[in-house]
Amino acid sequence: MGAGATVQRAVGRCVALLLAVLTLNGTAVAAGIHITDDAGRSVSLAHPAQRIISLAPHMTELLFAAGAGAQIVGAVEYSNYPPAARRIARIGDSAQLDLERIVALKPDLVVVWQNGNAQRQLEKLLHLGIPVFYNEPRRLPDIARAIEQLGRLAGTEAVAQPAARAFAARVAGLQRRYAGRDPVRLFYQIWDRPLMTVNGEHLISDVIRMCGGRNVFAGLRALTPEISTEAVLAADPEAIGGVTAEAGQAGNLESWKSWPRLTAVARGNLFVIDSDLISRNTPRILDGAEQMCEQLAAARARRK
Repeated sequence: MGAGATVQRAVGRCVALLLAVLTLNGTAVAAGIHITDDAGRSVSLAHPAQRIISLAPHMTELLFAAGAGAQIVGAVEYSNYPPAARRIARIGDSAQLDLERIVALKPDLVVVWQNGNAQRQLEKLLHLGIPVFYNEPRRLPDIARAIEQLGRLAGTEAVAQPAARAFAARVAGLQRRYAGRDPVRLFYQIWDRPLMTVNGEHLISDVIRMCGGRNVFAGLRALTPEISTEAVLAADPEAIGGVTAEAGQAGNLESWKSWPRLTAVARGNLFVIDSDLISRNTPRILDGAEQMCEQLAAARARRK
């Protein structure tokens, strides 16, 4: 009987252990994944997403940075980085989405640029019950946070977390190097017809601050306000920055040379950066930031 009792106790322990494992697993499944996105919405998944659709080029790039590139089944036009992104099926562009194509791809997650997609079409996706994650980084640390969040949603934390830490460390290094320098008053032009800039809440303004610059239109209310040429002339910035579609080109700043008394023109401080490196909310923005920091350093060196 002693031996039998021992066996029974061993079996009882095994059954108890199995029940405990099943209970923990059940709790984990029930708990799922819960993220609060940049729109303040709760995004919940029972399991890590395996079929993701990206509705913005920068979201595609962030997903690859988070280790989830292989799980993207559809992306919008201009999703061109990294090179593997070019092979992903296209589902329209930010202005016009192919909703039928999106539904046919059976996504378990759609990732969205909050201010860059047609809201009416997004509402249709929400009504279909497809989980939607909104992204709208306003500060550089938000990019690291987005990488971590996407890694959680896709179950790729092993890649996402080191990538986020590396990004944060690089930001800290640039801040140590440039943030304490004498400020350079900068007008940053994102478009010329109509003439448009960014206010102090825009991510590009965070780059400007990190580099020791001062956005002369930071106080405007709109995120990307339309302004007049007269407003720029009145602000008389020490430097003018802008974007170019291709490295080494002059971009759309040449017209400012018509006002040779403008401080930025008189000192030769018209600077451009490849738009993919400064206008996309991805880790590559630090490549653009390094260029901007050096450009502002050059502007300081030209002071009399």
